[in-house]
Amino acid sequence: MGRIYFCIDLKSFYASVECVERGLDPMTANLVVADMERTDKTICLAVSPSMKALGVKNRCRVFEIPANIPYIAATPRMQLYIQYSADIYEVYLKYFSKEDIHVYSIDEAFMDVTDYLPLYRTKPRELALKIMEDIRETVGVTAAGGIGTNLYLAKVALDITAKHSPEHIGCLDEKRYRETLWNHRPLTDFWRIGRGTENRLARLGILTMGQVAQADEELLYKNFGIDAELLIDHAWGREPVTMQDIKNYRPKHSSLSSGQVLPRDYTFEEGELILKEMTDGLCLELAEKHLAASVISLMVGYSNSLGIQAANGSVTMGSCTSSYRRILSRTLELYRRITDRRYPVRRMTLSLGRLEEETYRQLDLFSDPQEEERERRLADAALKIKKRYGKNAILRGMDLEAAGTTMERNRQIGGHKSGC
Repeated sequence: MGRIYFCIDLKSFYASVECVERGLDPMTANLVVADMERTDKTICLAVSPSMKALGVKNRCRVFEIPANIPYIAATPRMQLYIQYSADIYEVYLKYFSKEDIHVYSIDEAFMDVTDYLPLYRTKPRELALKIMEDIRETVGVTAAGGIGTNLYLAKVALDITAKHSPEHIGCLDEKRYRETLWNHRPLTDFWRIGRGTENRLARLGILTMGQVAQADEELLYKNFGIDAELLIDHAWGREPVTMQDIKNYRPKHSSLSSGQVLPRDYTFEEGELILKEMTDGLCLELAEKHLAASVISLMVGYSNSLGIQAANGSVTMGSCTSSYRRILSRTLELYRRITDRRYPVRRMTLSLGRLEEETYRQLDLFSDPQEEERERRLADAALKIKKRYGKNAILRGMDLEAAGTTMERNRQIGGHKSGC
């Protein structure tokens, strides 16, 4: 017997949680989760299933909702959603060991259920339905499920097949996948195929997974490089990665990142302030995790109205460090080098890479051990204060400037209101 995987997703998760909190049926109530204090261009994080049935898309902007549809607007409460997700994970642990569960996102998880089927003396569909019902009874949220003979097929069964099932569950093996989905369109319904890949395939005359499977492999490798291997495997319904592979995976290099979309167009000088704030936050995170970095990468995106390609760049430090002073100096140099001062800034992503344990880092001729130790003690003190009294209990003077975003972002989770 081959392996059997589940992929379970929580339908319109954020919207469903808000309905449950209000005593409403998530499947019939019209509700959107969006921060209405922002402009009507703000993106709806989720819309309830009944809104979807009326043609409202999940990640639409508020102004795109038809005026004739009445609905409840719920302000995002990320901390609440995290708690619900944790409660649902507890449901999974009632049935499976954590070694057989991979949390894919806040509202989706994979499980390797192969060894549990004989234990529970049940069939895959029956077990999946039992877990989905347990979730509904425990937290009130409706779940959908995909069952597959590999991780990819479980995901596709969830994303495509389950949508046409009254029980919100789909089941696929390689044979059934080829028989039922080789002619399915659009290709973007399949996992890991975005509009860019779909358009590139269309230019080759390829519109379905069946056509991908039958295409000349040399042509695919010429156009997609190493990604063609994954594309071909998935076209045939194959996926060699197992749950054990996921659990055993360790990246060669790790990094810490901070990114944000600014509330308005910022000048070059205001963008520099944001970069200082982001650097401060990442350096505190380095100190908290006892890590040091040797590579700095930066992306600066310009105003949406300009349609100009974002600026990207990176710089290598002389040695690994967690010093705010040293990292900030190189980060500002990088910003000033790659950013076009003529254009307003709207997006930024800063990454510190090639992380190492701070204990094992090597000093160089340009390091000042005493100064870095002083910085380290200051960072430790700041972390203790923030942990006890909140992230905004101690701030730098720059955080109080009008263009600063640190204080507001400290009240958020994932860029959205925490609800606390």
